[in-house]
Amino acid sequence: MTPLEQAHALLREFPVVDGHNDLPWALREQVRYDLDARDIAGHQNEHLHTDIPRLREGGVGAQYWSVYVRSDLPGAVPATLEQIDCVRQLIERHPADLRAALTAADMEAARAEGRIASLMGAEGGHSIDNSLGTLRGLYGLGVRYMTLTHNDNNDWADSATDEPKAGGLSAFGREVVREMNRLGMLVDLSHVAATTMRAALDTTSAPVIFSHSSARAVCDHPRNIPDDVLERLPANGGVAMVTFVPKFVLQAAVDWTAAADDNMRAHGLHHLDSSPRAMEIHRAFEERHPRPIATVSTVADHLDHMREVAGIDHLGIGGDYDGTAFTPDGLSDVSGYPNLLAELLERGWSKADLAKLTWQNAVRVLGAAEDVARSLQARRAPSNATIESLDGVA
Repeated sequence: MTPLEQAHALLREFPVVDGHNDLPWALREQVRYDLDARDIAGHQNEHLHTDIPRLREGGVGAQYWSVYVRSDLPGAVPATLEQIDCVRQLIERHPADLRAALTAADMEAARAEGRIASLMGAEGGHSIDNSLGTLRGLYGLGVRYMTLTHNDNNDWADSATDEPKAGGLSAFGREVVREMNRLGMLVDLSHVAATTMRAALDTTSAPVIFSHSSARAVCDHPRNIPDDVLERLPANGGVAMVTFVPKFVLQAAVDWTAAADDNMRAHGLHHLDSSPRAMEIHRAFEERHPRPIATVSTVADHLDHMREVAGIDHLGIGGDYDGTAFTPDGLSDVSGYPNLLAELLERGWSKADLAKLTWQNAVRVLGAAEDVARSLQARRAPSNATIESLDGVA
């Protein structure tokens, strides 16, 4: 068999658990959750990176759907609830293909049934509005990880792409991490400052994840993971899920993206805007300034480095589809995962290595968080601490 044929065969046994997909936000932005207008039962190539036929083609067996809302959006909590509702509607509309999953056991059950386990991750601590009760509410609705920040700081944690404020995590931020541990909600360290990564690792009693981050030593972007943090994953038990976003994996794309973002702001648009008008402006900019192109090999370079530093037991995949305007050649949408596995096979990765990368590590880390939660719940009541009581906020 060719490497690509081997990749497809492996994915039939050990499908991809993808840590981060922004389809719900794309559905909000494009059609305000009109799921008939973007029916993912069929190909939506012109509008989305994601639909069920391409998830099947790509060998996806579990997906963390991001229930992201922008950190500058008023009313983050109700908007997050709308995102959760969107995921629930998708699962209800497509029961033959999608199965709601809350636990590692649910993920395995979905795999046995040939359905795609559908989990949720909240992208940014602003989604709890400084409330541990709201955090518990999101967990009760099915959210199984929370990214501590998005692109901006919140009141208790520093973002990778904002000016330092909390020094990593404030006292309340550390309490958020502890309460997530007690619940069994994975602490996601994508988007956070390196100081926040280290503070969270110092605080947590459960494994962490990076739902969509790559290696800073390979591409020097603050969104990526420094080697000293990767080196801590074996002791923590956590998983770093490589992302495909060109501006995080290809050094030449970092400078280009900064200029493209400036161009968006010059037109009065948010740099993450993916509306039709925004994409027209992106395309016009790209015509004048050709975009550096990332490839499957670019992403594989990150995985090679991350395996060397953290070890094969601590790697996963988080493509960030429908959350980025651009994708690498060969990884243009969710059907592309076999191309990445074929590249890794050609680099000498074994079937056992790839099974850990695609399925086993991600399932294990959620199960480990559940184990920690059972132990903590036997000893600790829910925390009712407030940011005012712990951080002295007036």
